[in-house]
Amino acid sequence: MALPIASRTPAPPDPVLGLTEAFRADTRPGRVNLSAGVYVDDTGITPVLPSVLAAEGRILAAQTTKVYRPIDGDAAYRTAVRDLVFGTDHEIVTSGRSATSHTPGGTGALRVAADFLAQEGSPRTVWVSDPTWPNHPAIFGAAGFRIRPYPYVRPGERHVAIDAMLEALGEAEAGDLLLLHGSCHNPTGVDPSPAEWERIGGLVERRELLPLVDFAYQGFGDGLREDASWQRAIARPGREFLLASSFSKNFALYNERVGALTVVATDRAAADSAQSHVKVTIRANYSNPPSHGAEIVTTILGDPALRAQWEVELAGMRGRIHANRRLLVAALEARRIPGDWAPIAGERGMFALLNLSKDQVRRLREEHAVYVVGAGRINVAGITATNLDPFADAVAAVVEG
Repeated sequence: MALPIASRTPAPPDPVLGLTEAFRADTRPGRVNLSAGVYVDDTGITPVLPSVLAAEGRILAAQTTKVYRPIDGDAAYRTAVRDLVFGTDHEIVTSGRSATSHTPGGTGALRVAADFLAQEGSPRTVWVSDPTWPNHPAIFGAAGFRIRPYPYVRPGERHVAIDAMLEALGEAEAGDLLLLHGSCHNPTGVDPSPAEWERIGGLVERRELLPLVDFAYQGFGDGLREDASWQRAIARPGREFLLASSFSKNFALYNERVGALTVVATDRAAADSAQSHVKVTIRANYSNPPSHGAEIVTTILGDPALRAQWEVELAGMRGRIHANRRLLVAALEARRIPGDWAPIAGERGMFALLNLSKDQVRRLREEHAVYVVGAGRINVAGITATNLDPFADAVAAVVEG
């Protein structure tokens, strides 16, 4: 027997991580990488948060075993995640109609959700925003879902195309999965307004869709509770939906792969039943979650002093991202580069879409050693005092040249 014939032809590199690999292999001086979605400080380093270091010290000092964790993770972690997402006084929490599972990152949460729905007979259609994170279609396609795009931000524009979005979703069938970005939309940085969220929530109810909210950047937009404003439209009493959480960004726990999947059902019994099936899905996939990152999150959220320290650190990261947006707009406008750059300053989260052509993106990489994704998606958090001017100069060269 031999490996499949198709495996003998190399697969194309990942559209995001593949660029990081190419950047590392590039030996040109002054090269700039704004492709990977990783927070860095002004020295270009992704720091370990002081609150995380303090939590790790406590964990290591008290650790007595490396035994497996439960299939869906420790109860303390699951509770901490639920309360962080919804707040302790939310109807979903007080009614007990949700169940949370610890997953390997937000990506793991999305894949568990896809497999759980596929195995339990859900319709195999998922609606995703156009544009969206490139891994969204890959995850759900691998689980056997049909991918249907809905307009989100039209090329060259910097606002949600809400009428076109709702018109497209008018074709969705009852039970179809609707993938929504809870905040800090990737790749555009453009989020629905409260009024637009209400219209989305109304359509979900009329069309009987099942929302899956990808909530990977809580706290990176306007604040922990502010970034959860989507809940007023989606998390209504009795409404069922799924939620994928990630703590890569807001705790800077990238390599610990800490995430969660929360299933919200009509009542406690339905949530418990759904959770039993989620656990079957997890058992057949990776069996048990890793523990260290979840212990860090649990320790910080469970200690008032550490939590307060973490929230200050999170606000610092958020503030730096907002400042970088203003610096970027100023740099692009100072060079009189054609385009409407001002709205970037008011967008949210780590990413901005520059609306560059494929040829311009290629020229950035080949002629200027500047790495960006797709149509010019950049990681605003990756801008530093050292790379801002070279980046803006390169953009000016490819747009005007």
